[in-house]
Amino acid sequence: MAREIVLDTETTGLDPRSGHRLVEIACVELQDFLPTGRSFHRYVHPERDSDPEAERVHGLTSAFLADKPKFGEPHVCDALLEFIGEATVIAHNAGFDRGFVNHELERAGRAGLPPPRWLDTLPLAQKRFPGAHNSLDALCKRFKISLAEREKHGALIDAQLLAAVYLELNGGRERGLDLTVASAVMSVAAVAGETRYGPRPRPLAARSTDAEREAHLAFVLDALKDKAVWLKFGLA
Repeated sequence: MAREIVLDTETTGLDPRSGHRLVEIACVELQDFLPTGRSFHRYVHPERDSDPEAERVHGLTSAFLADKPKFGEPHVCDALLEFIGEATVIAHNAGFDRGFVNHELERAGRAGLPPPRWLDTLPLAQKRFPGAHNSLDALCKRFKISLAEREKHGALIDAQLLAAVYLELNGGRERGLDLTVASAVMSVAAVAGETRYGPRPRPLAARSTDAEREAHLAFVLDALKDKAVWLKFGLA
């Protein structure tokens, strides 16, 4: 059973090495390419102001963040590590998020999450759509994933959007189809020497005209009478 965590962050700026910090972090859980509905979300007091450009992107002011917990508090740091567990961590342009997450973990006296633990969706998108814009917004539009609920960048909504993009990059909803019941039914039928076909979810449109069907019915009633197979199934 493959468990994966889709992660996104918002920050005070672009580089943790120059003193920038996390202001928001969120995770969405996937199990076997299906969202489980479980998520992790925290706003974080960064102990500094955001750069004006960063604040324009995420809209999280110093006043809003003033009463939020610091990353090193167990409510954030330990809860995050517990939620991630041993799962692979998925992020878009993962080096950015990994740099901030590991910087915060190390400041809190915890081990960072090494690169092999991370899966970057940006190279996946670049391989799928070479030469195209492959930002999260561009991928959502390409896959027709709605951005209606997103006024500004936010870690939780972006993690949810990235989860949808990641699933599309891996085959979309078809990857999550549960074939267990269908396979079991087919296995039982095979043992019994039967072949079973379920109804089509989208019935095929008729390819014969009304006149052709009337002519066929007249032929059946005249030539085959009550021996016609079609009559047994109400198809004549």
